[in-house]
Amino acid sequence: MGIATIKIKNLKKNSPLVKEFLENYGIRVNNDELSVIQVLESFNEDFFEDIGIDQLQLIQNLEIFIKNTENIATGNNKTIESITLVGGKNKQGLPENIEIILKPGTITSIVGPTGSGKSRLLADIEWMAQGDTPTGRKILINNNTPDTSFRFLPEHKLVAQLSQNMNFVMDTTAADFIAMHAESRMIANSGQLVNEIITQANLLAGEQFTSDTPVTALSGGQSRALMIADTAFLSSSPIVLIDEIENAGIDRKKALSLLVKNDKIVLMATHDPILALMAPRRLVIKNGGILKIIETTEAEKKNLEALEKLDNQIQQLRNRLRNGETIEYI
Repeated sequence: MGIATIKIKNLKKNSPLVKEFLENYGIRVNNDELSVIQVLESFNEDFFEDIGIDQLQLIQNLEIFIKNTENIATGNNKTIESITLVGGKNKQGLPENIEIILKPGTITSIVGPTGSGKSRLLADIEWMAQGDTPTGRKILINNNTPDTSFRFLPEHKLVAQLSQNMNFVMDTTAADFIAMHAESRMIANSGQLVNEIITQANLLAGEQFTSDTPVTALSGGQSRALMIADTAFLSSSPIVLIDEIENAGIDRKKALSLLVKNDKIVLMATHDPILALMAPRRLVIKNGGILKIIETTEAEKKNLEALEKLDNQIQQLRNRLRNGETIEYI
């Protein structure tokens, strides 16, 4: 019977959420000295009929749950050394004829007109496409076809996506929200990490917030800042897809630096020249396909410095407006 004969107290040593798992089925454990099967045998057949699952199925689900939580706790995830994007075709059926290798700690920007296919490219990467999307593209992990678990099982998800719109509906504080994520990652004594994430989020946000601020009270910029910091420190996903954060009200350069410092593979669709030039290379999308790949030149890097100076001046003007000052001089 596998785990069925193991005492609850012993299961909790490696998987402290076992009791919560059982309680989700309405099964309360009052004595940790009992084995799983002893706990289940205290309920009659009518109970299992009401919850829509029999004893054997519940034990099997518990085994899967414990295995997945142990994988999270021990970091037993596949090491990502590279992601390879193998080209497909554009909307006219013309081949892309490209192969792009993405590695941890790198940024790649994606540019092109609205409706050109930038979001489709991000979606292909998120779903680990295997020639089964409209573009016919393929995504390889470490130069190999990914296991189906990386495509279809949420616990093995390789991609975290930060979109333009990010709204919370939970009635909890920013600190409690991050703490729940840390707990789901089996991180013990996460208080210091929670504080660090809040601190880093405030370095990105235009306006400060506290650990006690309800997440539903966060502005759009504060929400994105919190999720970027959370993704950098807590998300196990090695790939971060960013869809147009130029109007997010955050410090874009610090956000990208934070993600890269934590060895994320960052791809961002953008219309912002500053963000585009921050990346060593950019993919140009047209008619649903990758038209070309441009390596950022030295001349462009110098232009980036000039653009950043202008951007800083504009940011200073924004801060003066926020503080109720007049703009009678620049």
